[in-house]
This record gives sequence, C-alpha cells and structure tokens, in this order.
Amino acid sequence: MTEGVARADESEEDRGRREVRAYLGTYTSWAGGGTGLGLGAYDPRTGGLRVTGVVPDVPNPSFVIDAGRWVYAVNEKADGEVTALAVGPDGVPKVVGSRSTGGADPCHLVLHRGFLLSANYSSGSVAVHPVLPEGGLGERTDLVVHTGAGPDPDRQEGPHAHQVLADPTGEFVLAVDLGADAVFSYRLSGEGRLTSAATARVHAGAGPRHLAFHPSGRYAYIANELDSTIVVASYDRGVLTPGPKVSTLPAGAPTAPRNYPAEIVVSADGRFAYLSNRGHDSVAVFAVERGGAVLRLVEATPVGGKFPRHIALDASGRFLLAANQNSDTITTFEVDRSTGKLRLTSTSAAPIPVCVALTR
Repeated sequence: MTEGVARADESEEDRGRREVRAYLGTYTSWAGGGTGLGLGAYDPRTGGLRVTGVVPDVPNPSFVIDAGRWVYAVNEKADGEVTALAVGPDGVPKVVGSRSTGGADPCHLVLHRGFLLSANYSSGSVAVHPVLPEGGLGERTDLVVHTGAGPDPDRQEGPHAHQVLADPTGEFVLAVDLGADAVFSYRLSGEGRLTSAATARVHAGAGPRHLAFHPSGRYAYIANELDSTIVVASYDRGVLTPGPKVSTLPAGAPTAPRNYPAEIVVSADGRFAYLSNRGHDSVAVFAVERGGAVLRLVEATPVGGKFPRHIALDASGRFLLAANQNSDTITTFEVDRSTGKLRLTSTSAAPIPVCVALTR
C-alpha cells in the first residue's frame, strides 16, 4: 500500500488546501529514530498521510498534542521536560522553550483549565505547569508522586504513571499508573495544585496503561499492558469502580511473542472502541453494548506493521491511524461506520513513529 493518491486532474496546490497538519512523535535518542518532532500533512478525504519535515531540537518527543497555534511535546528522557512550540504563519512550529517535569521519562500530556499536566513514567509522578497568556509554559506549580507496586518484578517495582487526562466533566483529572495497578483521581485548583479525590485499584499484575471514556461519561475502559485485558469501569464524579475484564486478543491467539496493549480510543458515537496490540500487531475492534457497560470483541485486524503504539481516529471518525514503532510506518484504515471494522487503505514511512496527532 502507498500514501493516499491524489486525482490525476488535481494540482498539488488543491491537495494542499484540503490537507491538515499532523505531528509525529518519535525517539531521537534511538538508532534509526527521528531528528526532532516530525511534521506531516493529512488528507481527511482519503486518509492519506505524508511526511513533510521535522522540527529539530525537540529530544524524544514521544507524545505530542495540538492546541491550534501552539503544540506541546514531552521530552522522554531521564531529566524529563515538556516543550512548547508556537505555530508560525507558515504553519511550521518553532520551539519557544522547555520546562522540567521534575521527574523521569514523561510520556503523556493533557491541557486542562489553563495548565499542562504531564505523566512521568519512570518516577511515577504527575507534573503541572501553567500555560502563560501567550501560550508558553511557566514554572511548575505542583508535582505529585504516586505510591504502589505490583507483582511483575520487571515492570512493577514501583509506580509508573503512563497517562494523565481530564474526565468528561472537566471536574477531575485521572492518572493511570502501570506500576501501581491503579488509577488516581485528582482535583486541580486554580493555582495549579492537585489534591487527591479517589483511587481505583485494578486486578494485580494488570499494568494499566491508558483509559478512554465512553461519551456518556458513565463508563471508562482501562487498557492493561501486562495481561492483555481491558477493564470496564463505571464512573461517577472522580470515582472509578472496576468491573468485568475482557481480553484484547481473539481466542486461540499465540502467546509468543508477548503482547502489550497500548492505546485505546472510543468512537464519537460511543458504538465502538479500538485498541492497539503490540506483539500480536493488530487493532482490536470492540462493539460497545448496553449503553457502554459491555465490550464485545468483534475482530483483531492486522495492523499492517509492527508494534503499533499509538492509534487515533480522525475528526470525522472515517479513518483510524496507527503508529507502528518497529516497522517505521504509519498505517491508515477506513472505518466501517456500521460494523466498526477496519480496512487498510494506505501506509506511510516515518522513523520510529510512536505518536500521531492530527489538527482539528
């Protein structure tokens, strides 16, 4: 498969008018990795993605978020930082500055109520930075450090925060911790301080990595990296109540190589959920039933690459993109809106892609 192909009678200028910007996360410290924050152009009519350049001097931007005129990226390294970039009139972001996260290996970000929050994986903590009026970042206002461990001696010797996000009401912030087998809920004050609201414990050895909310806000789906399960949890005002778990793999799937679920996303209409399986190298498609209370595995679609880390639905919900870390590719799938099933439509080359963020 190749990139989405323009019509024969279509000019590059016409194609460029309908494309939107894409930002590509990578590892710059790894052999074969990128040289900074990757730039791309995405065609929402065809799902085609093409790499257009790079912003240098952004080390290990393994997760990136688009905020219109501003872009924010983690710098996943031992002395963790977050970087703010301003998007110029030419559409190219330029580095404005970086701030220390006070922890090691930040791997996820969220903007919430005028603050940028980051999850430090190796040190199991969440940092808070104010977003200044012009879009840059101020000095850190808080750093909360998780406690806890799990039964996996290699991955759960201590806390490992892997995701931070706001709930659908905006009232609470949740931090998913792989090492502690827990999801921590917080309130964020106007001064940028986090106070504990609740803690949800999933089953031992699950290794929760990411979660996604159902559009109703009444349920959340917790993707577990270490045992290839999703926990369906009910949700009410900061309190997650873990319920049944479902496998991310079809019956009879091989046990080697070991599988590591990564990203989970839910369609805007709440009818389907998607999860990337690294190792099995598939995107699991789930039908969402009983108003969000049940997930039913429909199929596990081969991803067309190796080790799919991040997946994302585009703004229309017509296409799903998968960043395949170990094959240096980003694959695009057309989504069947009636069944949720996926059809591979294009493949683009990118150095160690671990995140793809599309402008809205």
